[in-house]
Amino acid sequence: MPEISRFFGLIISMYHDDHLPPHFHVKYAEHRAQIHIETMEIIEGKVPNRVLASTLEWAALHRAERRANWERAQADLPPMKIEPLD
Repeated sequence: MPEISRFFGLIISMYHDDHLPPHFHVKYAEHRAQIHIETMEIIEGKVPNRVLASTLEWAALHRAERRANWERAQADLPPMKIEPLD
């Protein structure tokens, strides 16, 4: 799975040619979730509240980059790295 960012033990990824709706994946230890790019709601899975809060903070800061990466993935191009949350 192409990793686009990593911070605080979280791994944010996007798959090439992934299914709709547009989303990204977050992994933290044994927890996993898919998060909608536009609404930032969990589509599938579950992560601890603090992990979700950090993920959503990162997502809000990088909305344009996430959208661009989704378009790249749909075009079968590798996603670009996005700066981690500090």
